[in-house]
Amino acid sequence: MKTICQLFSFVVLWASCTNPPTNYAGQYPDDVRIIIDNKCATAGCHNEKSFQNAANLRLDKWEHLWQGSGTGSVVIPYNSANSSLTYFINNNPDLGPVLLPQMPINGTALSAAEYATIKNWIDAGAPDKVGNIPFATNPENRQKIYISQQGCDLIAVIDAQTNLIMRYIKIGKEPGIEVAHALRFSPDGRYCYVVFTNGKYLQKIDASSDAVVGDLFLGNGSWNLLHISDDGKSALVTDYSPFNAKVKLLNLETMSITATYEDFVNPHGIASNAAFDTFLISSQRGNTVYRLTKKGNVRLFSIDGEEPNFKNQTIDPHEIIMSPDRSKYFLTCEASNEVRVMDAQTHTLLKVIPLGTKPQEFAMSHVLPYLFVSCEEEQTLEFPNFKGAIYVLNYNTLELVKRIPGPFYQIHGIAVDDKSGRLFIASRNIATSGPAPHHTSECGGRNGFYAVYDIHTLQPFTNKRFECSVDPYSADVRFK
Repeated sequence: MKTICQLFSFVVLWASCTNPPTNYAGQYPDDVRIIIDNKCATAGCHNEKSFQNAANLRLDKWEHLWQGSGTGSVVIPYNSANSSLTYFINNNPDLGPVLLPQMPINGTALSAAEYATIKNWIDAGAPDKVGNIPFATNPENRQKIYISQQGCDLIAVIDAQTNLIMRYIKIGKEPGIEVAHALRFSPDGRYCYVVFTNGKYLQKIDASSDAVVGDLFLGNGSWNLLHISDDGKSALVTDYSPFNAKVKLLNLETMSITATYEDFVNPHGIASNAAFDTFLISSQRGNTVYRLTKKGNVRLFSIDGEEPNFKNQTIDPHEIIMSPDRSKYFLTCEASNEVRVMDAQTHTLLKVIPLGTKPQEFAMSHVLPYLFVSCEEEQTLEFPNFKGAIYVLNYNTLELVKRIPGPFYQIHGIAVDDKSGRLFIASRNIATSGPAPHHTSECGGRNGFYAVYDIHTLQPFTNKRFECSVDPYSADVRFK
């Protein structure tokens, strides 16, 4: 005769064998799962056994979707319009972009109702069965990289752990493409600010929610660059115009203009002292750096020993950055293909460092004495079908550490993530001679891409080419 304990054990064992699990975290919602199982994660396609031959995209489990494909993210939570998965499962151009090869290959196309199910699910955040949203945990402290997409007025939000695009932020205030040119995070990582070369506003983005939370009217101008104070309370922005260009000092707490300075020629790069009351501004036409004080006093310094001038295609300093101790500053000179190093007190030339074609942006590491420089148009022998190289300088010794050619194309924005030890390199890829994009974007145009390198080995962190929207231009890291 069975004891009560034996009977209880039998009931528990029987229940555990016959009842389905009650924890559905990490599983697709039922309506999505049915479509994925029958149309996508099938034999020879995106399942465990064959996904390596299907764009390296595994779909049989919800969690594998967030490993991306061979070209990066295929689903962007809350944004079906920029999720390439929807392009390949759609067969009706009235519903959205349609791309070949139509999925499933050699199978029955998705019905309009099935397509709507996937699209609506993505726009709801692409949750799992119990409502978990990808990349939604730890929003206050999640490390991320922003890259502005000039051709679509978007910001790609990249998750630093997976290197994948986790969100897109729609930016811009007025109709048409305003050309999101430069973005910068505040030093505490709470906010990011973006300016537009074809717009009249500066926009403020909450870096936890990835949402625009403020606008500041700047007026007419080609707003190219902004520089934020160490305390995150103020910023300086430059209007890249050839005559009577403006420079504006901003209060970021009240989102207001503190002062406007005029009569500059093509002002671009900005550096400052610690007190944020004295600024160095590069004029991108000629050989000149402006020294501007908060009170409006202006002096001109030459970076080549000649008289200051604004002659186009001579030296043309583009970007400027201070060394960590602010004893010297560096200038990318896009016409003379070099970096010039200047003494910050005397404004005398310390060194000229020859580089590749059209040096543009800087990114500085604070765990290694490395200053990274992007050379946008360098044609490399190592990668003859590509264009661009990264130069690594030691900002203490002023020596070249390494030149990094790679499968880039028109690289511009770069960002160092010291926390993960990675360098993010954005390739604009706007020329038709560049590599063909894997897919188009919702707004049209040629997609760009980004690469990820290890700052310690100066080798690729991964060989994957992460595709993004049109003309990725400016890049920054949330927590330095």
